[in-house]
Amino acid sequence: MARVRTAGHRGGVAGTASLISPGKDRTISTAFVDPTTLDHIVETIESSLADHKAEDVVRIDLRGKSDYADAMLIASGQSARHVGALADHLVEALKAEGQRPAVEGATQCDWVLIDAGDVVVHLFRPEVRAFYNLEKMWGAPAPALRPRVAGSPGMMAGAVVGAAPLMMVASR
Repeated sequence: MARVRTAGHRGGVAGTASLISPGKDRTISTAFVDPTTLDHIVETIESSLADHKAEDVVRIDLRGKSDYADAMLIASGQSARHVGALADHLVEALKAEGQRPAVEGATQCDWVLIDAGDVVVHLFRPEVRAFYNLEKMWGAPAPALRPRVAGSPGMMAGAVVGAAPLMMVASR
């Protein structure tokens, strides 16, 4: 297993990293994201999500908590089709800003992950978001659960509507 030792610091300053493994020690150059660029990317994402009616958008600052991203945004769409449309519009907005985002989960659209470099976006259907509860894992407040109205997208006619997903427990 290789370890990495870094020199320099985040926040727009380029630095170096030494890759340390048994019998090998080499230095590689790393470039860090300028905070103004990070803020601009996050604002672009938030604007796109708001323009296309994403629900319960949560922004989580990951600086100092994670090595793979500096910010995470989590949002919900009303249905799988809405989640897919949010993802498509967001990818186009990021490409217009010169980003090359990677997208995962776009075929099912239950949970779409968009990696925009130092910003990661998770788009969920509400039920899937409640199940995975990423906000709890990262220590951010979860959005208030709203009761779903029967007949709304994703609900079957005559379905029992509750404020939170139900768990079934087997008993002996």
